[in-house]
Amino acid sequence: MKVMHITRTLPQEMLGPMYLSRAVKDAGHDMRAVCLPDPKWLSKIKEYAPDVITWSTMTGNQQPIYDLNRVLKRKFDFFSLMGGPHVTFVPDEVKDPDIDALCIGEGEEALVELLGKLERGDEWRDVRNLAYSDDGREVIKNPVRPLVSDLDSLGFPDRDLIYDAQSLYRESPRKVVVTQRGCPMSCSFCFHHAWRNKIYGARNSEYVRKNSVDYVIAQVLEMRRRYPLDFVHFLDDIFNLDSQWLAEFCERWPREVGLPFDVILMARMTREEHIAQLKDAGCIYARIAFEAANDHIRNTIYRKNTERSQLEDAAGWIKKYGIRLGSLNMLGAPGGTVEDDIATVELNVKCKVDHPLCSIVQPYPEFELNDITREMGIAVAEYDDFPAQFNRESSIEVKDKVAIENLHKWFPILVRHPKLMPLAKRTLGVRVARMPLLWMYMLYSEWMVTEQNTLYNRAQGKRGVMNWPAIDYTKRITTKGAVRLLSLAGAKVVNRMATRLQMGDERVTAHMD
Repeated sequence: MKVMHITRTLPQEMLGPMYLSRAVKDAGHDMRAVCLPDPKWLSKIKEYAPDVITWSTMTGNQQPIYDLNRVLKRKFDFFSLMGGPHVTFVPDEVKDPDIDALCIGEGEEALVELLGKLERGDEWRDVRNLAYSDDGREVIKNPVRPLVSDLDSLGFPDRDLIYDAQSLYRESPRKVVVTQRGCPMSCSFCFHHAWRNKIYGARNSEYVRKNSVDYVIAQVLEMRRRYPLDFVHFLDDIFNLDSQWLAEFCERWPREVGLPFDVILMARMTREEHIAQLKDAGCIYARIAFEAANDHIRNTIYRKNTERSQLEDAAGWIKKYGIRLGSLNMLGAPGGTVEDDIATVELNVKCKVDHPLCSIVQPYPEFELNDITREMGIAVAEYDDFPAQFNRESSIEVKDKVAIENLHKWFPILVRHPKLMPLAKRTLGVRVARMPLLWMYMLYSEWMVTEQNTLYNRAQGKRGVMNWPAIDYTKRITTKGAVRLLSLAGAKVVNRMATRLQMGDERVTAHMD
């Protein structure tokens, strides 16, 4: 059987389809990908003639995927399988007559079983994890199979799937690695609590799984053997989830791999010894989820269960050991005010955050935050009302909405230059200031990316003139400006140029832009 995965070219390589492809190929089938935009995408589909086309959906981008799937259904004969968080939580989408089935939850084993049944001509509607609707009215959801307990057994993700479809990912020296699945936290704005409780009904001991250090190191060594690799971006929600695992990793990584890397840490789990170990291992950048300074918002609304002192301690240790400190923050909490969000700016200032990242609350379907906004009467009415970009505007009618959206554009500047706060406050409620502030935000964010690139380059021993911060920043701004102008004329190379410029952009890779 032949499978094709269709996706947009994103600023960060997509690991999900890589793991699917590994399972598919290990089972004796074939899988390829098309990364849009691609001027030859239709001819590639026609030439490959896939039996199954897979898609991954997130709330906010689902409708363009459905539309494209509908177009392809008119041109080709294939089985359409939708996966991802949106259809997992909104299975009614399978009522669309052009969608053959949905895959709910983890998909490796379900996809392989489906391919085997389709190849043999057997009935496929009993495959666990699938949902379907034969009549467009009733949705049949099959039971989900147990979670994959041994992550090492999945093998290494098939990076060639995406790298062959989009060479930008292959060429980038900064590549993404994930060492775990699941998260023990129950943050109301995150999919994990809904995935764990509503989809699987699993305990944390079943839901939170970690690759062995042997597996992680072997995977990275294989990546370095086959592709350009100077820096590893660990995308785990909580890299310091297991102190014993972390100690083994930090002892072996510099000796066996020796590449610089960055991580995300959970403040309430962080101890000073973790930061010392990470520093010695080669970590040059660590992010902590502050989310909100207000205790009620952080712990009652967001369910972070983290004390402010834990945030300040973790941030202090990161700064103490000379690691670049990043923060993850959210504005526009239901029931919150602009004063609460200004307090979040002030917390970042106090902790001397180097790279503040900020988003605007989006209460996605089946998340507890969606339930909270529904009880308050401010829930998002339609799934299509969610923005494709997480942080340009609030999707709920919170108090001081314009001020919060404007504060978001000021956020990184105020954290780094708090003396500008009086000026910022005078602009927060001014609707016409939105576009100038957006441009200011984008320009300053490019400077923070330049700082980040400088850090990466120095860690890799790259100190040439073209890597000087001022030159790098000027190059990024002028090139991006040219890209935006050319995009108006529809130049074929523009999308490739734009994506190359975003590779490794912290706003994008942390899902902030």
